[in-house]
Amino acid sequence: MELNRRTLLGGAAALGALPTWQARAQAQNTIRIGVLNDQSGLYRDVGGPSSVACVRQAIVDSGVTARGINVEVLVGDHQNRPDVGSNIARQWMDRDGVDVIMDVPTSSVALAVNTVVRERNKVHLNSGAATSDLTGAQCSPNTVHWTYDTYMLAKSTGAAMVRTGGDTWFFLTADYAFGHALERDTTAFVQGAGGRVLGGVRTPFPGTDFSGFLVQAQASRAKVIGLANAGGDTINSIKQAAEFGLTRRGVKLAALLMFISDVNSLGLETAQGLVCTETFYWDLNDRTRAFTRRILPNMPNQLRPGMGSAGCYSAALHYLKAAADMGVARAKASGVEAVNRMKAMPTDDDAMGQGSIRPDGRRLQPSYLFEVKSPRESRGPWDYYKLLSTTPAEEAFRPLAEGGCSLVRA
Repeated sequence: MELNRRTLLGGAAALGALPTWQARAQAQNTIRIGVLNDQSGLYRDVGGPSSVACVRQAIVDSGVTARGINVEVLVGDHQNRPDVGSNIARQWMDRDGVDVIMDVPTSSVALAVNTVVRERNKVHLNSGAATSDLTGAQCSPNTVHWTYDTYMLAKSTGAAMVRTGGDTWFFLTADYAFGHALERDTTAFVQGAGGRVLGGVRTPFPGTDFSGFLVQAQASRAKVIGLANAGGDTINSIKQAAEFGLTRRGVKLAALLMFISDVNSLGLETAQGLVCTETFYWDLNDRTRAFTRRILPNMPNQLRPGMGSAGCYSAALHYLKAAADMGVARAKASGVEAVNRMKAMPTDDDAMGQGSIRPDGRRLQPSYLFEVKSPRESRGPWDYYKLLSTTPAEEAFRPLAEGGCSLVRA
């Protein structure tokens, strides 16, 4: 057989194309997940590296790698700034081929990222933000809101406080989308239960000195100071209230969004008696304990996972199951189609238990009202909560018809 120059060049071109074909095939079978959260600021312990660890655990537990599916995890720090968060999201999707953006605490950042993801038809699985607008006026066919929201927190904690005699309120509200939504939703439940809101103040975000605001709250003579904030702001508010002796004078603090990492930072001596609502507690049942045992070796500083990080595990696991079920290529091609497949499948995992996803993107699960134990009641490290009541999944979140979501048929 005679080899001419054209044959040689053609063979060389084919050999040169082989790595490109292989790379393209590999890329088509690779899911890229971007965990976007606060890696360095006041919400770091709420999610941060803990959420990353939980997403990686979900990849292991999903078993997709044994089926030949590659999963890569990117990590970004949005610094609690909407402009930073949306820029990272655009770069990830446009340049790095990210298919799913997860966690995204800080409601203002989440709402900004929500828009960017919808424009590019990718997937947004939100665990860390609280604003109920993600399944209301700003709902998206590309988004699932997983772990908690302001409506659920307000209904569980706010209504419970009124039932136990806390019928007059004053709010300390973080001055951004989350704080505003939490105050709005809690006010509705307080007033609906026969209580009154005597006043409130918008606090800088993030904040360090809440003393002046606490003095205003005390002067109002409200029985309850509602803390419509989170993370470091909640910790500082509670510490300074204790220093002022407000709780010794009969004033109750309603931590409307508090995480187990906040209790750990405060210590039981300061946090004892506080009431809060969560959708996950590591010591809730046998399944949550089993999940915690698996994830604990990879958690930073042996932190127990909180509901934000556990929600990331649950959401990532369910997405990977859906992607494997429909085929990676189809899941990558359309975020809307991937979310629709997630909605069609019941959810179930060790962290968050059984649940479902509504048409508006709200993931339903029970909510749990906890009281922080006293030092004497605690049996050991991270034994912080005692369960007061459980709200069933179908009752915990805002009714589907009341959210104003365009995805819900009238």
